[in-house]
Amino acid sequence: MERINAWKTYDDNSVKELNKLSDGYREFLDNGKTERECVRQIIKAAKEKGYVNLADLIKENKSVKAGDKIYNICMDKTVALFNIGSKPMEHGINILGAHIDSPRMDIKQNPLYEKGDFAYLDTHYYGGIKKYQWVTLPLAIHGVVVKKDGKVIDIAIGEKAEDPVFCVTDLLIHLAGEQMEKKANKVIEGENLDILFGSIPLKNEEKDAFKKNVLNIIKDNYDIEEEDFISAELEVVPAGKAKEAGIDRSMIMSYGQDDRVCAYTSMLAMLEIDSVEKTTCCLLTDKEEIGSVGATGMQSRFFENTVAEIINLQGDYSDISLRRCLAASRMLSSDVNAGYDPLFESAFDKNNASYFGRGVVFSKFTGSRGKSGSNDANAEYLADIRKIMDDNGIAFQTAELGKVDVGGGGTIAYILSLYGMEVIDCGVAVLNMHAPWEITSKADIYEAYKCYKAFLKEA
Repeated sequence: MERINAWKTYDDNSVKELNKLSDGYREFLDNGKTERECVRQIIKAAKEKGYVNLADLIKENKSVKAGDKIYNICMDKTVALFNIGSKPMEHGINILGAHIDSPRMDIKQNPLYEKGDFAYLDTHYYGGIKKYQWVTLPLAIHGVVVKKDGKVIDIAIGEKAEDPVFCVTDLLIHLAGEQMEKKANKVIEGENLDILFGSIPLKNEEKDAFKKNVLNIIKDNYDIEEEDFISAELEVVPAGKAKEAGIDRSMIMSYGQDDRVCAYTSMLAMLEIDSVEKTTCCLLTDKEEIGSVGATGMQSRFFENTVAEIINLQGDYSDISLRRCLAASRMLSSDVNAGYDPLFESAFDKNNASYFGRGVVFSKFTGSRGKSGSNDANAEYLADIRKIMDDNGIAFQTAELGKVDVGGGGTIAYILSLYGMEVIDCGVAVLNMHAPWEITSKADIYEAYKCYKAFLKEA
């Protein structure tokens, strides 16, 4: 049951729309290498479309009615957008849910040390990575430092042409005989993923001269002292911009496409829809890469509490109305799938793999091996999804994440399904997933955007 490659169906106008979408997406990636940076862009775009802050509505005790557009933020790292429909919310919500965190290295709270005439920053990797992929690359540092007086200092070093960059060093091949005998997961140890930060000693200093010199630099340039690392969130990410890939410019290569490719297209679909019958929601969360934990992860009560507050401002709140709303909702868990790579075909079931250019990918279930840790969408919901796709001329495919016993992965889908709502994973195929530079197809991005827009209107 082979699906047609979407490129074969496009006319000149479609290709023009596709490239315009891709240009906006690359700009979003360039300006959103952390969760906080993504949230800033999302809120800016939402405000331009008339969305208002839920916190302000609660403070002013304003009523919520059909046509209102609302956003809510959790700790500047998770955001939910709502477009209130004409039907009561007990009829459910059409939800697009993606995540805006990506694998990276986080700088520890006591990171700065010197060794062998170098200054280093100690890191702790975040999410599932192949550690050897992160060495000898130009790296940037993004994030925030919060001073004791509450002052927030935004940091982004390594992106501008005049900025320095950073790296994790590796052993030269001439001396790497023993290293080359190690298993891939041991070639680079987690504790050796430290950032080379400086190599000039402070004059007239004998002890910690290299450390003291970089402390002077960050104090002079960023008003950061060593103790300020305690209250900092600094993320080490690949330096550089998203690029068109392939001689035909058919793909995009960038850091962070898992899962910002689905977050961007979900946000865009949400903001482009005006009046709706059923309330719509775009939920963009943090911490998916480490299990959706914590206050900003999907396992928190942020989404449930937000829905409760909105129902309350409609004057209809009760616990049963909230439960009915959540159970009657439908969701696309907008998350990526592993794109079929012919150079590593032994890891894939070719008949149940996602292919570049064949459209948005639906995964009935995720998890690993015997569907452990999975959400498993029912057949009736899949039938409805098929109809929406076909009625709107959207290229789509179905896939699993590799061969049954090879591995697997999870998304936020199973968490929302606990409310009893219909949920299925739906996203874009990615090559090099979780590597510093990931690759997607422009065609699949375009079809995902069309899919999300049709779902919000018709589900």
